Amino acid sequence: MVRPRLLDLTRLISRAGRTLTGVDRVERAYLHALLARDDPAFGLVRTAVGYVLLDRDGMAAVQTALSTGEWGAPDRIARIARLDRDRGAAQAFVRAHAIARCLPFRLAAMLRRHVPEGVAYLNVGHSNLTTRVLQAVSHLPNRQISVLIHDTIPLDHPGWQRDGSVAEFAGKLARVAQMADLVICTSAAAQADIARHMAALGRAPAMVTAHLGVTPARPDPAALPAGLYLAHPYFIAVGTIEPRKNLALLLDAWDLMGATAPVLIIAGGGGWKNDALLNRLSRAGPQVRLLSDLSDGAVAQLVTGARALLMPSLAEGFGLPVPEALAQGTPVIVAPLPIWGEIAGDRPVVLAGDDPYLWAAAVTQMTAKRLVPAAYVPPDWEAHFKAVLSVT
Repeated sequence: MVRPRLLDLTRLISRAGRTLTGVDRVERAYLHALLARDDPAFGLVRTAVGYVLLDRDGMAAVQTALSTGEWGAPDRIARIARLDRDRGAAQAFVRAHAIARCLPFRLAAMLRRHVPEGVAYLNVGHSNLTTRVLQAVSHLPNRQISVLIHDTIPLDHPGWQRDGSVAEFAGKLARVAQMADLVICTSAAAQADIARHMAALGRAPAMVTAHLGVTPARPDPAALPAGLYLAHPYFIAVGTIEPRKNLALLLDAWDLMGATAPVLIIAGGGGWKNDALLNRLSRAGPQVRLLSDLSDGAVAQLVTGARALLMPSLAEGFGLPVPEALAQGTPVIVAPLPIWGEIAGDRPVVLAGDDPYLWAAAVTQMTAKRLVPAAYVPPDWEAHFKAVLSVT
């Protein structure tokens, strides 16, 4: 039978007005995929005052608002909750398009009343994985609970995480182990890590592995910051400024190259435990530039024109910037991680993640002569959803 599906959209609504991360884009891809099918579909959103249930029309309205950025204005509830304007507007938007709303303690009753029997609950953004939600869904007849776990980096490298996030993630994983029917993994490497942690928790749900789809944004030169002058050749790093991204290695390499170094663009922002790195960036000369809050089109434009994408990360779940860059024909230099061989083969240049001399030498060589990577066909969403939706 074809199951009706209930997609948790809490993360996307919480990110209104912000540049979408890789995890955000996965949730958006699931929204697009469910709306492209004729199967019954519903959306669940946790707001500041309770829960909102959307039907297909409401989900389509969310999809449009994500594309246009037009969420309207915050309502009285959002103002009372003292939400920032973007989040308040997005929560008001879903309330206006809801088929049902409830206070937290009425969630199970709302779902029983409005969601068909046999529903498959899908949570792919690590948000709203609470005991209340999972228990409310578990009480529905013939339901299935499926959760996409992107990686176990918070547990494998706790010292790199923001304060409080390790315990929070551990709690989520424990609830998934206890109550989920299916765990969706994005790679064989991630599945091995997840299975290891699930075994320690005493229960391992069924698992399915499906590589994420890679759909690079269309390069958009008009979206670049006004007045940006790019000296050629230049290199680019993409991602949140956090410890596991290992961006200090790049600054060390640029220090070694000195005045002869090409331009390095770091396209990212936010992050945590990055005071020392931000201090270094503030003192860096014109050869190192930090660009934040760029649109997908602007990042794609920068990646397309770069000599190479630099990805010295010490841990990654899937690492979308790497296959996206290769799909655009841009060379990639990475630190050694199992995921790169799994999704990109031998195309990336692999260098030790603790040796800035090797990175400086590679950058110098690629500055003098552009490397052309082998043709690359990235994983696609059709294959991902064929694997996942056939079992959910």
